[in-house]
Amino acid sequence: MISKKKAVIYGVLLVVVTFLITSTLNIALGGKVVISKETYEAYKKYNKMIALEELVKDDFYQKTSDEKLVDGAIKGMFSGLDDPYSQYYTKAEFEKLKEQTSGSFVGIGVYISPTSDDDHITIIAPIDGSPAEKSGIKAGDKILKVDGKVVSAQNSDEAITMIKGKKGTEVELTIKRGEQILDVNVKRDEIVSKTVEGKVLDDNIGYIKITSFSEHTNKEFEKTLNTLKQSDIKGLVIDLRDNPGGLLNVCKDIADSLIGEGTIVYTKDNKGNTEYLKSDKEKLGLPIAVLTNEGSASASEILTGAIIDNKAGISVGTTTFGKGLVQSVRELKDGTGYKLTTAQYFTPSGEYINGKGIKPTIEEKDEEKQLDVALKWIKEQISK
Repeated sequence: MISKKKAVIYGVLLVVVTFLITSTLNIALGGKVVISKETYEAYKKYNKMIALEELVKDDFYQKTSDEKLVDGAIKGMFSGLDDPYSQYYTKAEFEKLKEQTSGSFVGIGVYISPTSDDDHITIIAPIDGSPAEKSGIKAGDKILKVDGKVVSAQNSDEAITMIKGKKGTEVELTIKRGEQILDVNVKRDEIVSKTVEGKVLDDNIGYIKITSFSEHTNKEFEKTLNTLKQSDIKGLVIDLRDNPGGLLNVCKDIADSLIGEGTIVYTKDNKGNTEYLKSDKEKLGLPIAVLTNEGSASASEILTGAIIDNKAGISVGTTTFGKGLVQSVRELKDGTGYKLTTAQYFTPSGEYINGKGIKPTIEEKDEEKQLDVALKWIKEQISK
């Protein structure tokens, strides 16, 4: 053990020696500081951006905002991924994203998504009973302008903000439907999304329509299914037409109550890590027919694939949207957040459906006949 006095002396000497060495290096290297190669490479990547930031601040004709410049730079980084589903959100934008999953907001009531074949914002589906549906807006319509301002998939967040507004006010959408260009005025209203509806059809066959997979969908589904079971249904139609998807965990819970023990879906990340979502032994034990169309996307496709591949039922209609990518949503400490595609998903049989969708077991292009075709198949299964 050394004395306290000696310890202090040694400490002072260490500081002095460190100072002398640093000063000598600075003099020898012309005032430059030595850093590791890794640190240098990390900073080198952003040299241009830092230089341009200074240029913008010096030469732009108005006063700049550091916060907006940083947000813009981060948005640009996500844009550089060339992935229409990955985005950075400002605090206000992230609040609106959370609002969408809660099931209540003021707007016109549409589900939208960018598509890979063009730069337009595509309407996946209008919400049942919404102002958009009442105004004649249809799945597949592409939004070109909002109140006369041109919008695209690259500024979809801005477009969403413009479409939303105060209850009772109107917004004008310029949409493309096939070769037609239409101007549609829609009155904004409070949208409370009831995501599940059910009823008993003729011959005691149950029918459940799921419009999206939001936070409360599984509870709604369980309640509806239990009500139908009490009516002693003999089969079940699950209508996923124009359902744009939603939360994976909610989809997993619904599939778990239907298909019995098996794989619901599996995902693979950029490192090759594979994760399987499994279901338990609980099974509906009745013939199931799923109705699909080109508006059935994401979680809708996962549920469809799980039912078909586990031989719990079939699908009827047309080929689904084709979104086989999984997004992770994260909120940062300052209230901003991001949505990032972190994995690909595969149906239990190993099919990667991104860009191609799931072909129906029985194809029926006439939407008015799809339910009848599904009911016919279920009745055949019951009679066996």
